[in-house]
Amino acid sequence: MRGFLRSGKCKKLAVLLVAVMVLTIVAGCGGGSKQGSQEPKEKVVKIGVLGPFTGPSARTGDEFKGATQMAFEAIDYKVGDYKVELKWIDDESDPEKAARAYEEAVVKDKIDAGLGNWNSEVSVSVMDVAAKYKIPHFFAFGATEVVNEKYKSDPEKYSYWVGKGWPTPSLLSIAYVNTLDEAIQKGIWKPKNKKVAIYGVDNDWGRSFAKAIDKQLKDAGWEVVNQSFVAKGETEFYPLLKKLKDLDTSLLVGTMVDPSSVSSFIKQSREVGLKSMIVCDGLGWVGEWYNLTGKASDYVIDQIPQWTTPEAKKFKEDFAKKLGFEPSPSGAGLNYDWSRYMIKVLQSTYDSYGKIDRETLYKTAKEKIMTGQLTFTEGVIMNEYKFTPETFPDPVVGKGYYIFPVIQYFDGKGTIVWPEDWKEADIKVPAGIQ
Repeated sequence: MRGFLRSGKCKKLAVLLVAVMVLTIVAGCGGGSKQGSQEPKEKVVKIGVLGPFTGPSARTGDEFKGATQMAFEAIDYKVGDYKVELKWIDDESDPEKAARAYEEAVVKDKIDAGLGNWNSEVSVSVMDVAAKYKIPHFFAFGATEVVNEKYKSDPEKYSYWVGKGWPTPSLLSIAYVNTLDEAIQKGIWKPKNKKVAIYGVDNDWGRSFAKAIDKQLKDAGWEVVNQSFVAKGETEFYPLLKKLKDLDTSLLVGTMVDPSSVSSFIKQSREVGLKSMIVCDGLGWVGEWYNLTGKASDYVIDQIPQWTTPEAKKFKEDFAKKLGFEPSPSGAGLNYDWSRYMIKVLQSTYDSYGKIDRETLYKTAKEKIMTGQLTFTEGVIMNEYKFTPETFPDPVVGKGYYIFPVIQYFDGKGTIVWPEDWKEADIKVPAGIQ
């Protein structure tokens, strides 16, 4: 019996050995239907999306992320035979942290290109990282003229910073001066004097805006009696506002970048009884601005795109349904358009070169975007996004291209008061400040 068992085990072992040998030979010869029918490995292009996903501007970061996701979900994250992977790069609204995070995305995550951003000082910082690693970064919102100055100091080095998603402040801020001058000329506003105070967040964006509007107001005959800058995230403005009230200005003009600051500034200006017309560039940069500011925002003047077309209104509805909060035309709407422009860049690169990587994307940037050959006309906010050699790194600004209407707020809604052919109503002046 024991010999029989041993004999049976030997037979089983022999069968197993033969089977292993056959499989080994088949595998070595490339046989086997499973291996022979394997699909080729999917190609991947990695895009690093830069934004303030935490920190004082995190609410804008939420809009950035949601809008970008919606744009790429619409194409199922596919361009040709490439899968698009998005890498979220949190800049925390801090230039040093942004540079470190971006470098990590390049070295560790192997991004092929970058997309977007919000804060000007972040753009200025990250431009050097993109140049160092030769990563084409598309359509950053950092608007400061410092970006332009840096680009022009070495156009070849900084050509990897591919176009600004928001123009230099001076290209847009002149609209405020024109709007107010028209109101004065028509007799709608009869200011007690032509004294103006300028305020702003103490960063590249705030100082660029102040520099631009300061010159434009002076050229229009205004006397700038004060400039004040506040830290990002500041919410205590009573001392500053009381000082401005004592200066007895007819006009207060400025900008801030985070919702808590701007809403506190506007509410406290009403509490101290400031008797000035107020321009607050960017009050409406987040969807819930009216929930934060309330009736204190009535009569405030801003410059911001609107949800005007059926496509824009549908995007707004879809965004709110998907994300659970209201989008703004600037934070979400513009980013949605620039993200879709980026998709067009990816498709154009694939069609032209048969592959998508940092080298071919850079070729598309230099040969098609900077020259004005590749534009985007399917946006929900602007009619056409376009760059030319004369405007670069800024987009073309003007009617039919990149333009913001000037609006005045009432009950949480913006009424267009400029330009004339878009106007919904004349500017209104609150009692007590004429």
